[in-house]
Parts: sequence; C-alpha cells; structure tokens
Amino acid sequence: MAKKQFKAESKQLLNLMINSIYTHKEIFLREIISNASDAIDKLHYRSITENLPVSREDFKITVSWDEDARTITVADNGIGMNKESMESNLGVIAHSGSLDFKKTMEENPDVDIIGQFGVGFYSAFLVSDKVTVRSKAYGEDTAWCWTSEGADGYTIKECDKPDYGTEVEMHIKPDEDGEDYSDFVDEYRLKELVKKYSDYVRWPIHMMLEKGAMEETGEKDEEGNPKKEWKTHLEDTVVNSMVPIWQRSKEDASDEDCMKFYREKFRDFEDPVSIIRVNAEGAVSYKAMLFIPKVAPYNFYSRDFEPGLQLYSSGVMIMDKCKDVLPDCFRFVRGVVDSPDLSLNISREMLQHDRQLSTIKSNIEKKIKNELARLLADERDKYLEFYKSFGTQLKYGIVDGYGAKADLVKDLVLFHSMSQDRLVTLKEYVEAMPEGQSRIYYASAESVARAKQLPQTEQVRDKGYDIICLTEDVDEFAVRTLRQYDEKDFCDIAGNDLGIETEEEKKEADAKEEEEKEILDFVKETVGDKVSSVKLSRKLKTHAVCLSTEGEVSLEMEKYFASIPGAPEMNQVKAQRVLEINGSHPAFEALKKAYAEDKGKAADMAKIMYVQALLIAGMPVDDIMDYSDLVFKLF
Repeated sequence: MAKKQFKAESKQLLNLMINSIYTHKEIFLREIISNASDAIDKLHYRSITENLPVSREDFKITVSWDEDARTITVADNGIGMNKESMESNLGVIAHSGSLDFKKTMEENPDVDIIGQFGVGFYSAFLVSDKVTVRSKAYGEDTAWCWTSEGADGYTIKECDKPDYGTEVEMHIKPDEDGEDYSDFVDEYRLKELVKKYSDYVRWPIHMMLEKGAMEETGEKDEEGNPKKEWKTHLEDTVVNSMVPIWQRSKEDASDEDCMKFYREKFRDFEDPVSIIRVNAEGAVSYKAMLFIPKVAPYNFYSRDFEPGLQLYSSGVMIMDKCKDVLPDCFRFVRGVVDSPDLSLNISREMLQHDRQLSTIKSNIEKKIKNELARLLADERDKYLEFYKSFGTQLKYGIVDGYGAKADLVKDLVLFHSMSQDRLVTLKEYVEAMPEGQSRIYYASAESVARAKQLPQTEQVRDKGYDIICLTEDVDEFAVRTLRQYDEKDFCDIAGNDLGIETEEEKKEADAKEEEEKEILDFVKETVGDKVSSVKLSRKLKTHAVCLSTEGEVSLEMEKYFASIPGAPEMNQVKAQRVLEINGSHPAFEALKKAYAEDKGKAADMAKIMYVQALLIAGMPVDDIMDYSDLVFKLF
C-alpha cells in the first residue's frame, strides 16, 4: 500500500513539535490518555442523547506494555474512528476532532473535552519510532489501522478489531544519544506517569500490575508448620483516583481529608494553618484548593525554591508549578487550580498568558489576602505561627516591583512595638497613637533589645510616642517603599528631623547651636569627611552622642549593602553621617574646657566622641587600636 504524505505544513509542524515544542518527553502518555478520555466522553454523550445501549460503568482506558517488544499500548472503548475520521484527525496535524465536537456542543455546559488543538497525539513520536493506531467506530463493522514512522508519512488499511474503540501502540525508540527510552517500558515508571499527570481523568485507567503475597507451598517444615514463600501474580488494577478532592463538596471532603491530601501531595509533616477552597463560575470557571503552610521549606528563601500552584485542565495536569497564577508575595501558598477555560497554545506545557489566566490570578490573590486577614483578626496565635515562617516574604512583597503589591500586603505585616512589647500591625499602631502624634516612628537595629537601647529613642518616648522596631534587612526598605500609612509618614528616629519640636523649641535650639558654632566647627574639622556635619542634638536626653543621617540612605542600609558579598559597587553606598552631641551632657562641657586649655586634648576627645557614636550605632570602627590609644591618653 502506498504511503500517504502529511501536508507540507503538517510535516514541518511535526518536526518542530518533536524537536522543540515539548520539553519533557514523559508527557506523551498524558496526551495519549487524554485523547482516550475524550473518545469515551464523545460516546458517553451520544449514549445519553441518542439512548444508545452503552453503560457508563463499562467505559475504561487500558495501559499495557511489552518490555521485550518495546511497545506501550493505550486502549479505550470510546467512540472510535472510521477511515475518514482517521484521515482528518491523524493525517492533518493541528486538526482536532475534539475541538470540532466541542464547538458543536457549546450549548451544553456538561461537555468537557480536554484535547482541543490536535497535536497531543503526535507527542507519541517523542519516544516512539513507529506508532500504530487500530480503531473501529461505534456502530460500524470495519476496523482501520493507521501506521506511521514519523514525518515521512502514514498508511491506512483495514484490520481485524472485534470491538469498537481505539488502541494506540507505540514502539519505543532504542536507547541512543544519552536518552534512556527503555525507562518508559517499565511498570513502575508507567504507573508513576499515570499518577502524576492523569490521576484525575474521569474514566478508570487499568493496568496489569504485579502483586505479591506469602502463600503456602503445600509442604511442611521440620516442626510440621506449613511452608510459605513469596509469590507474585498480575492483577488488573485501577491506578487513577478519577475524582480529585478539590472537585468534591465540603460534605464529601472534610478538612481532615484535605489536610491529609496536603501532607501527602506536598510532602509536609505539618498541617497547614488554613485551607482555602474556591469554586468560581462565570466568565472564567475554575476550582482551586489552596493551602497556607505553617513551616517554610528549608530552601524557601533560596534561589532553589520553585513557587507555583499545580495547574490542571479538567483533571489533567498541565504544569506542576505554575507561577503565573500566584503573586510572588504569596509564593509560600501551595495547592491546585483546575479550570476547563484556560486558553492553551499548541502544547499543554506552555500557557498562553491571556485574560482567563489573569482573571484566575487576580481572584486567587484576593482569596489569599482575605484568608490571611481573617486569620490575623480571628486566630491570631495561628497567624503568628505562620508569620514566623513567612512574615519576611510578606515584607519582600511590599518592596518587590517598586511597591506594586504594597497595598495588598501592608495590612498583613507585623512589627514589634516598644510600648506594647508585642507584634502589631500598622493599623494597630496608628489606632493607638496619642493625640498630636503625626508620624510613625521606627528604630532600625539587629534586635528589639538593641533598638530599645538606641539613644535616639529618648525624645520620642518622652513624648509618649510608640516606636516600631525594624530588625530585618528588608524592614527599612519596606517602610520606605510604603512612605506612609493612613496618611501618616514613616520617620526614622536616626534621621535628621523627628517633627517633635515646637517652633519655640526650634528657635531656642538654633540659638544655642549658633552660640556653640566654634566648638562644633572644630569637631567637624577634627573628624573630617567621616561626617557631613556636627551639631547639637535635639534628640538626646541622657546620652552624650549619637549618629544620625541626612538624605535617603540610613545607617542600616549602609550596613546591609556593605554585607553583600562580591558586590564592590554596593559597598560604596554610604549614609551622610551626622555627629550629634548632647549640649547638656558633662562630656560636652569637658570638651569645651579642653578646647579652651589644650586643643590637642580636645581633638582627641572629639575623635573619641565620634568612635563612641559609631559603636552605639553598631557601625564598624576603622582602627580599633588607634581608638584604644586615644582613650588611654586621657588617663
């Protein structure tokens, strides 16, 4: 029989698909099983609308293999194909009978066809050097056989097949070029692929699996007990679950069932802090089951962690980790999304980023935000458990994308309150502000205890104002991205102006600073360009000195950039340091006395004051031995 040729464009597409489109060869089984499921769907629909003598209970898909012959066969008892449908469906790549069927059935929302683009079948050539399709259309007497070895063409001829339905036999390629194709002709591997990609196909998938048990041999041992040995046999086994848990109602799937599913599916020993179930209908229909974990995976804050939700289309897994339906600020969320409405391109692996996907992402984003807000309000202890692991990620969510998601997560982040001595939200901080306070004050340090010790806290706390402690690298970047909350500006207590003084107090302080201009200029000249200016402090009450900053870069930011390994340009990010001296402290009086009597001693004291300010701020000292010598010179 003469071999028929694919159309020119189909031949090119087949070559492209085999070599480029599918990046994971293992998906061939998913595609062939999906086609079998579609074929059963079509016959099932006809059996309902035309009252055909076909029982739903009899429908099934069978996966078999022959290791010696290197073949894998997927068989179904669905609608089948005659010669004409073989020509149209298998002879023209990217023509899909499933898509045609779906178009004619659009008025019936119960019809759910997986395969819509007509290239999935040809994924068989990813692992096969020859594909044979035997099929008999329901209600017809003649069976047909389609055979192809790839882009060179195909043949169609009559064959013997007693029952209606289709079987696809794939002859697996020899192992070559580093590819272990023999791996696919293996019971465990095939079962694994069915469970991974087709576990929730609605029709039962049968495999003859090897089962074993201890059985009596008919003989007895020396003590007269029956001897036993391990014997194996093949057993017809349904290997897929068929109905996914996220498709079930709450009555049919309890929270405990869902938690068990989560622990097994995502290999977590801890129960999640919350389960989010979504059943959306409308312009885009989808179901989702999302889980908010309690504990972060060991690699969560590393580049190795892969975020994303499992994406399904009508129970067939499309992607194991789809980032495009989950905002990065909520990258800790795990779960599944299943939608028949996703627009896919010619490969089920590659999503077309379209309106449907954006809609699903937007809705999921809101669901997660609302559930976290509910936990924070109603189950705070549970939220605090979650926050220990993922609070940092929420703060990163504020900073990421220049604050694109800041409004989404700003009410979910917590900071330690000095006054309340607990973690509070920004809303709780603002609600507790006394009358007259117009700013949100914060102190940056490596710990809460260290923040409380900062001398700059004195003026703020004397006013009765609370201070939030920023103890993580990301914290200050987060509040600077927000800039304000509830129309209240954030204010660094180590900054230049705290906005606390009255006009009268400002005038008085300005006048005193003018009086001491000579000694302040002397200190500036002595310290040199290590500071941008020296001034009398308006923050200090009991402490002698402190460092503050001018401009956008704070001391904590300078520390952070200096800690980045292998980035010398980052080490050049410096804060504009201001040395503040308490004009009412005995140390300042001693400095003035030395300036009048011994300028050399006064210069040493000025240098010591600067280093003391560095130490208080937790900044590194350039020459600790020089500092030590200066101190001992005063004895």
